[in-house]
Amino acid sequence: MVSPLDCYQWRCGEPWLWSPDGPLSPQFDGAFAQRYRQLAQRPDRSSPPVIMLAERSPELFLASFLAACAAQCPLFLGNPHWAAGEWDVALSIAQPDLIWRHGRTTSPPKSATARQRIAPDPGWIMVPTGGSSGQLKFAVHTWETLSASVTGFCQHFNLDQINACCTLPVYHVSGLMQFMRCLLSGGQMMIQPWRSLQAAVPFSPDPCFLSLVPAQLQQLLASPAAVAALKRFYAVLLGGAPAWPTLLDQGRSLQIPLAPTYGMTETAAQVATLKPADFLAGQEGCGFPLPHVQIDIVNAQGQLTHGPGHIKITGRSLYLGYYPEAHRPPAVMSDDMGCLDSRGLRILGRHSDKIISGGENIFPAEVEAAIRTAGLVADVAVVGVDDDHWGETPVALYVAGPAETTDSRALSLALTPHLSRYKHPSRWICLPQLPRNAQGKLDRTALRAIAYGISGPGGASSPRDPSSEPPEPPEPASGSGSAQR
Repeated sequence: MVSPLDCYQWRCGEPWLWSPDGPLSPQFDGAFAQRYRQLAQRPDRSSPPVIMLAERSPELFLASFLAACAAQCPLFLGNPHWAAGEWDVALSIAQPDLIWRHGRTTSPPKSATARQRIAPDPGWIMVPTGGSSGQLKFAVHTWETLSASVTGFCQHFNLDQINACCTLPVYHVSGLMQFMRCLLSGGQMMIQPWRSLQAAVPFSPDPCFLSLVPAQLQQLLASPAAVAALKRFYAVLLGGAPAWPTLLDQGRSLQIPLAPTYGMTETAAQVATLKPADFLAGQEGCGFPLPHVQIDIVNAQGQLTHGPGHIKITGRSLYLGYYPEAHRPPAVMSDDMGCLDSRGLRILGRHSDKIISGGENIFPAEVEAAIRTAGLVADVAVVGVDDDHWGETPVALYVAGPAETTDSRALSLALTPHLSRYKHPSRWICLPQLPRNAQGKLDRTALRAIAYGISGPGGASSPRDPSSEPPEPPEPASGSGSAQR
């Protein structure tokens, strides 16, 4: 395994990182040298500083990531688009010594370090994800677990060098792992907006991989120029959310080399991938496990089963646990139900209530809490409904508060300080009361029926614009259904 510092020294001065406007390698090399020097010259080197990284510039983010790894600093990856409330939660968990954000190095506010911190080990890489409760968590990875995922990817496709056109956020595991594959294999990487594929000639190195979520693919298939571009890639990795059959059929009919994938943040991205040739030949599902992992199907008691069951994953790329209680679990139990047979892995459905919209996990409890915090409703529940563009989309059913507002835009605006935009409900349905059982628990079956219009009243709507930027995908994503590229 090549160390982070050896990787930088190997690739330094080489034009391997690109944007549509030209090479990014000089900026990358300069940013790495500056931040690595900053860490190496700290007066107290007995204990490496804990860093929170949330740079918007992809090349600055990636250079800072590599510098922190080379200096063996515990590193928390942050989403630069977090709302203020989400940022406060992240800081309260990480309690960093340094924050790399907006191109500057700052110290955290005192409130973020008020309680005693459990110090992470040197070299830990904390990747943000959501837990079953909807609360932010950090999955603990290391350079070794991420490198194992790269090795498995190369072996699965029988390639020594990986080139990638990255259109996904690099602070998600799906974008970060594209960087790792190119860096460790000596490949080239292009960072560009996914919409530019509608007109631009794709990145030229061969073989070249592209990663998309289904919502992006759907829009690109409407453009003849984009279809021509997609056909030139070695493989178009498709994950982040379940792809609907008509979309896959359309991609197959247009001879797009799609490679449906399955994985999650906890496994350092994909653990199963259907190869493009098999997809074009008509095979369904997510293909076979990559060489660095083992996938089993188990029943509710954890016993192996030949029929449908829970997905169990073991292997060298598994996370060490959720910060701060890292303990390297022997296996990851997915929330998804699946089958594994001679045709590979097929995902049957989610076991939990999480909503997967455009590749992002959205947890009803988190959205409901934010709506209650806004103080505009007396009661609320959030459920997911199918959506042709995003896979799923959240719908809020609520009992009006004192203001009795049914203005969906006002309700959504009130959420802005508390939630990222992709978590906002696409529809708001006002009810006189929410259906509950005798124990007072929400009847989510009845709620979904209302949301689908099977029964009950309609409601105010603020649908997403399919032409707008899809929710930032990947990865990630804790657990099930969140296929990571």
